[in-house]
Amino acid sequence: MSRRRSPSDRAPSQLDVARLAGVSSQTVSRVMSGQSNVRPETARRVLAAVETLGYRVHAAAASLASGRTRILGVIVLSTDRYSTGATSVGIERVAAENGYTVTTASVANHASLDAIVQAFDRLERQGAEGIILAPTVALESPEMRTRTARTPSTHLVRVGPEDDADFAVDQRLVARLAVEHLLDLGHRTVWHVAGDEYWSEAGQRRETWETVLLERGITPAPVLPADWTSESGYRAGRTIAAIPDATAVFVSSDEMAFGVIRALHEAGRAVPDDVSAVSVDDIALAAYASPALTTVRQPFEAVGMAAARRVIGEIEGAEPAGDLPPIEPELIIRASTAPPL
Repeated sequence: MSRRRSPSDRAPSQLDVARLAGVSSQTVSRVMSGQSNVRPETARRVLAAVETLGYRVHAAAASLASGRTRILGVIVLSTDRYSTGATSVGIERVAAENGYTVTTASVANHASLDAIVQAFDRLERQGAEGIILAPTVALESPEMRTRTARTPSTHLVRVGPEDDADFAVDQRLVARLAVEHLLDLGHRTVWHVAGDEYWSEAGQRRETWETVLLERGITPAPVLPADWTSESGYRAGRTIAAIPDATAVFVSSDEMAFGVIRALHEAGRAVPDDVSAVSVDDIALAAYASPALTTVRQPFEAVGMAAARRVIGEIEGAEPAGDLPPIEPELIIRASTAPPL
């Protein structure tokens, strides 16, 4: 049973800080909110008192006083894909650098546009001052346009020409890097294990795979459909293993590539001696696969940082704090690709 808190146990208040620092409560508020109209020596006294007392600003009380919540909302698909977590790290980093907290609204994988609109509404009701739309699907509708017009927001991916996500990774370049790498090694054609077509990036990569082959005068083989999971990659890998003249495969994610390689190994087809494999993402395990995976690295954290900077900049009307790393896909060549024997 917990004991009753005595008055001496209560958390320190803004008034306690003001008394210890010898200033007004309003001055404490100005210092804690980062306003510049406080003399440096006064600010130092206030911050010293804050440290001594262990005072912490109550977010709800601060928002009532300032009329600001400093909440950044993020809509994500409910999935265990690596990209979701890695992108969130970048969003959280920029938010923290600029004094924002992040609130997430999840929608089911394959969610309807209406479900995403409802998630937008939930975040607005929770006080989000800006919203990042992470689902890699087309979000163009009158309902969504109404919401993005009233609340600062951005889309993490470029699905169509109307999207403003100029920081998004060019998925067509991702696929071109992968397919041209295999063709330049001397492979006569490249098979493709595609991702879930609900995700726009899967379609963009598939279309570019076809385009690159046609540019080289090669008729594309049938696409092997999958759903981003290692299990679906394994099933596709068994199909490839049964095609004697298949020597190269472009797999649309690292997780699926692990399944493909496992299936080829079980069928007695060595990677890369018999079949070269290149994939996408460069997740942490890619370098430690057997063989180490050749893959196109996507800078997920940098994309999250760029999206957060754009929305916070729109909210604040000024360039937010923090530097932005480059946002370009990069082919990482390891041991899973080689010239055909």
